[in-house]
Amino acid sequence: MNTDNLLFAFGLTLFAGLSTGIGSALAFFTKRTNTKFLTFSLGFSAGVMIYVSLVEIFQKSIHELSDLFGQKTGSWYAVLSFFGGIAIIALIDKLIPSYENPHELRGIEEIDKVDLDIQKDANLKRMGIFSAIAIAIHNFPEGIATFIAGLSDPSVALPIAIAIAIHNIPEGIAVSVPIYYATGNRKKAFLLSFLSGLAEPVGALIAFVIIYFFTDGINNALSGIMFGIVAGIMVFISLDELLPTAEKYGEHHISIYGLVSGMAIMAVSLLLFL
Repeated sequence: MNTDNLLFAFGLTLFAGLSTGIGSALAFFTKRTNTKFLTFSLGFSAGVMIYVSLVEIFQKSIHELSDLFGQKTGSWYAVLSFFGGIAIIALIDKLIPSYENPHELRGIEEIDKVDLDIQKDANLKRMGIFSAIAIAIHNFPEGIATFIAGLSDPSVALPIAIAIAIHNIPEGIAVSVPIYYATGNRKKAFLLSFLSGLAEPVGALIAFVIIYFFTDGINNALSGIMFGIVAGIMVFISLDELLPTAEKYGEHHISIYGLVSGMAIMAVSLLLFL
């Protein structure tokens, strides 16, 4: 296993995870949500993630598994892995109640609406902590996805990490606002939101342990299955979180322009590295 690639993958995962702190900072140092920018950015991220998942990562899964099990059987395993990844992230979303789910949209403007008498309510404090836990749970499989992408192909890893980082910015806003509602403490809201992003490098660490101790490098059946799972996770995140959030933040066409732009830039970058 190449040490440089390993450090690069960990570094990208850390960068992507801690981008929740950018969202927290925006929530506390700006007055209004730049909805058009967030709409385009989220659509762009979805385009990058969908394209690279289906064109690059899923194809790696098919290639790895077909080399081991033959074209037909390997392709079946890749498809099952892909939908298995979708099932994993969908189950996480299902198990977290919507009022505690950080993907429920909130805006920066809501911070100005806090009622200081309500902040001391124990239930709101509990909700604030659960919000941080919820985003950590959601970020865990995203960390695995970013790490595997970085480890398997550094040429596509950077745009994937940037896409997930952009995705984490509104999550940071969404987590900071309810925690601030619960505590009235900006520093605590920023810190908990920032630290919740550490779940992504933790996910990377778990992926590393699996690869290092249970596989011969990354060129075997388990790595092919993991590529399929990662592709499924990233496609589900794009369709279930990024695009719906982009639609809520702004105009429909802006999110679609962002989506197409993300796909086009990802396609060109892949061609340049051939």
